[in-house]
Amino acid sequence: MAENTPAKPKPFSMIRSFVAADFLTLGNGFCGAGSVLSAMQYLVTADSRWLVTAMVLLPLAGIFDFADGRVARWRHRSSAIGADLDSLADVISFGLAPAALGFAVGLRGALDVAILLYFVACGISRLARFNATADALADDSGKVKYFEGTPIPTSVVIVMLLAVLHSQGLLGANIWLGAWHVGGLVLHPLTIIYALSGSAMISTIRFPKF
Repeated sequence: MAENTPAKPKPFSMIRSFVAADFLTLGNGFCGAGSVLSAMQYLVTADSRWLVTAMVLLPLAGIFDFADGRVARWRHRSSAIGADLDSLADVISFGLAPAALGFAVGLRGALDVAILLYFVACGISRLARFNATADALADDSGKVKYFEGTPIPTSVVIVMLLAVLHSQGLLGANIWLGAWHVGGLVLHPLTIIYALSGSAMISTIRFPKF
């Protein structure tokens, strides 16, 4: 009796299964990853152009994130992996990248890092909860009418604040609000905005989905 051998996947078969919206989602992920790498390059070179690049890429990621859903609805086409692809891209662009940016601009105390990690964990949890409950929250037409907790792309507001502070020379050694020393550990009060943003993501407050 011949053994059953799994069929070999065809080259590029996954890419061929993508729809237009998926490529926009990948654009979101590319921007987020590019922001992380730009923030790392800024730490290495201290060239502020890399910091600006890291900041600019995240609102651009937000545009891609907004556009992919619109294109999917306009074309009435979505792929089987579209939702998961969107969540993974969002974790990079609106979770990890803003945290990396905060670290790059001077939020590097032990308590700062703990809060940045909390922020990323909240973003991951927020997306996982939405994916798990989307069907239950959908109406008869299949459309989700509201979010529980703030959507993770709202972290772009933090990036915009950092951009304003950078333009005023209030990051790095002259970071806005200074630093607190708590039991030998360092906390920059600016980091608290990450804690508030992360906590809002995992809250049960309902926000309408437009």
